[in-house]
Formats: sequence, C-alpha cells, structure tokens
Amino acid sequence: MSLSSQRILVIGGGFSGMAAAIELRKQGAKVDLVEIDPGWRSYGAGISLGGATLRALRRLGVLEAFLAQGNASDGVNLHLPHGPLVATLPTPRIAGDDVPGGGAILRPVLARILAEATRAAGANVRLGCTFAAIDQQADGVLVTFTDGQRQRYDLVIGADGLYSKVREAVFENAPRPRYSGQAVWRAVLPRPPEIETATMWMGPQIKPGVNPVSKTEMYLFVTEPRPTNDHVDPATFVDTLRALLEGFTAPTLQAIRSQIGPDSQIVYRPLEGLLMPRPWSRGRVVLIGDTVHATTPHLASGACIGIEDALVLADELAQSAGDMPAALAAFESRRWERCRMVVENSARLGEIEIDGGDKEEHSRIMRESLMALAEPI
Repeated sequence: MSLSSQRILVIGGGFSGMAAAIELRKQGAKVDLVEIDPGWRSYGAGISLGGATLRALRRLGVLEAFLAQGNASDGVNLHLPHGPLVATLPTPRIAGDDVPGGGAILRPVLARILAEATRAAGANVRLGCTFAAIDQQADGVLVTFTDGQRQRYDLVIGADGLYSKVREAVFENAPRPRYSGQAVWRAVLPRPPEIETATMWMGPQIKPGVNPVSKTEMYLFVTEPRPTNDHVDPATFVDTLRALLEGFTAPTLQAIRSQIGPDSQIVYRPLEGLLMPRPWSRGRVVLIGDTVHATTPHLASGACIGIEDALVLADELAQSAGDMPAALAAFESRRWERCRMVVENSARLGEIEIDGGDKEEHSRIMRESLMALAEPI
C-alpha cells in the first residue's frame, strides 16, 4: 500500500502536528487534523529557534515566511550581570549559508504560518473537535470523535502535547510530566537598537535574556528557581518580573526592566519535562513531539525535535512500501537518541542553574548538545 492510498489522522494542531500534516500531504497521504481548540490559538510570547529548527522549517517550505515575519541572526551574546560582554557563542548556519544560525519569532505568528501551510497543503482541518474513542482493529483504527462522527484510518498520530489524552488512552502506564524546580517568565517588549541577536546576562541562579522577534520587537525570558510548583497570581506578574531583574545592574537590562508593564504580554510557566520510554507506538497509533519528549527550553530545541519527528515519520512511511510496523520501528530508532539527548541535557542544564553548579559542565553540555543538533536527522 503506497502512502498516497493511506488515510492518516493527526490529533493535535500544535507545531509537531501541523508539521506532520504538511509533510504527509507532500507525500500524497490523505490527512485529517483535529484540534480541540475551536480558535486554533497558540499561547505564549516568543520562541527562540536554533539552526536545526530553521533547517526543518526550510524542509517544510515555510522558512521564507519565518524570515519575513520573525528575525534571524548569528551568535548568542553572554554578559555579566553588571553588563560586560564575556563571550559570543557561535551559531553555525545549519539551514544553509544564506540563513543565519538562529532566530526568534512570536509564538502565535509561527503558529499562524504553519496553520496557513497546513491548509494550503490540503489537510482536512477540523477545529473544536478531538477523539472520543480509539478502537484498534486488524486493518486500521476506528476513531470516534467528540462531534459524533466515526472514521477509519490507516494510522493515527498523537500530537496533542504534554498533557496528551492520546498517550493516556493508548499507553495506560505512561509517565506523567515532572516539574523541574524552575520556572520561566516571558514578555514582549520594544526592541532597542543595541539588541541585534540573542543576548543573555549570566546571574548565579536567575538567567535573563532577550531575543529579537521582528524589526521592532523582542521577547524577554527569565528563568528562576522555584522549589514548588505553586500558582502565581497574574495580578502580580509585572512586579514579580521586575523584582527578578532588580539585581542586574547592566544598563541595557535595567532599561528593559523599566519598560515592563501591564501591556507586556507576560507569560509565566513552570518548567516540566517528560521522556516516555520506548515504544512510542502501539499498533497503528504513534506519538510525536511533546507527547513523548517534552523538554525544558535550555537548548531552545523543543519545537525543533517535534517538527523533526514529523519529517522523519513521513520519510519512513513513504519508504516502507506499506509495512507499517517497519516504518514505525525505523522512525523510533532514528528519533530516540536525539530526543533523549535534548530532554536529558536540558534537564541537567536546569539542575546546574538551580544549584549554582559547575559552569564548565554547563558550557560543555551546551556545546556538545548544539554540535549534536547540527548533525543530519
């Protein structure tokens, strides 16, 4: 059975789900994508993307849209809390000599780019709908939807994120997300002229940084240790975020701090991670993205490895000549080590930051991880 004769369901309209729909449509599959949110909204401020992510966006055919609506630049500038520049981390041009080594974009803007590409690819998108039951049968998967429809598919892809209902339904003993002891704050602010690329100030435990997301805007991110995952009242967001930056005397960062206000689109998120042991598929249901390997943002690679999952899965399905078990096994074999590395190394970087640990180990892990991400997928 060729891929062009197969019907595939993608559950979840996030980055990995949309990437799967786009790439599978290129291969000729008939693709339905269901997304529970009727508005297909994407929450959050900005998102940093490394060269490997830009390479994946080029493969999907959306890199030009990203470059037009986001920002791309080379290098990451590291400063001391009081301002001096101590190092610039190189960012190899993985996506091509004509594409800078990294970048950033507002998360809702990237979501809109991918949503437009998903529809343009010919995927059948149904919003405000998800699965109610998944019934695996010998020759396919019978899916009952929350709107009462029932459809049969050759493959179901679970891409419904960290709190995946597909994972719960298909893998009854799957692990649950684990809180890391760190949280991240993000906000959208005007971009001053001196901020030309990703820039960070290296405090003992609190790590602020900024990254341009367009010609006029940037997003601020601040990680902080929080021993317990307690609710934070949104009414306190402005004062709390300002207070986190109070000890950083760098003039640029203090100017940024003074601009934080009620209109800064502040987002607070406790950092959680998940690495589901193999297998990632059961029968004709396979999981991708945050559903099986949710990572903290220390390597700026969570979206990257989720989108890469979609590309590799489409490749293996196209090459399998209809042998679904072989395709899913090959997909998992290609993805496991890379995704494990990102999740576990990101978690270790967070631990070092929380404990004020060995900066040399932190630098080594960062360097080795970025070298690994530059390798072909």
